[in-house]
Amino acid sequence: MKVAVIGASGRGGSRIVAELARRGHQVTAIARHPEKIETGAHVTVRRGDPTEIGFPGLLAGHDAVVSAVRFVDVDADVLIGAVRKSGVQRYAVMGGAGSLEVAPGVRLIDTPQFLEAAKPEARKGIAFLDKLRAADDLDWVFLSPAAVIAFGERTGQFRLGKDQFMTDANGKSAISFEDYAVALVDELEQHNHSRERFCVAY
Repeated sequence: MKVAVIGASGRGGSRIVAELARRGHQVTAIARHPEKIETGAHVTVRRGDPTEIGFPGLLAGHDAVVSAVRFVDVDADVLIGAVRKSGVQRYAVMGGAGSLEVAPGVRLIDTPQFLEAAKPEARKGIAFLDKLRAADDLDWVFLSPAAVIAFGERTGQFRLGKDQFMTDANGKSAISFEDYAVALVDELEQHNHSRERFCVAY
């Protein structure tokens, strides 16, 4: 596939680019600061900002667009609108864990354990997901990671869920950026989820 990755210089975006390239997909890696993107086989680097008029043109002609930008750093309407204008139907979004349910009607963000410093990003992520759920003209997917996501190993061993917060046998909720990328690229290849959110954790 030809895949455009927005936010390709970030922690999640860089691992998604690497996983796509590892599998032989053609990647257009887009960031405001392209000098921070690791180059390599199958990767074309482009500077791009969703607020710029020509941004949809960077996305046009791809089979899918992946967004791996922090929600507080982007306007949801502008970014989703740019994808619409590009004509690309498949849109995968690197989400957050705050909107996952720990009990019926109770989200992770609503629990006392949720860090106050993480709430602005989580709230923007929840709003972004709500906008996607109202977008019936895009074949979108929103992949929420575990509560803790950090650099680690690429094991390819993890569990997938839907809207419920997942923990392991020890009560921990974690995933590596590397395995998150595996799950996201698996979804792009297999197309198991359409217009829905799912989650990944060990």
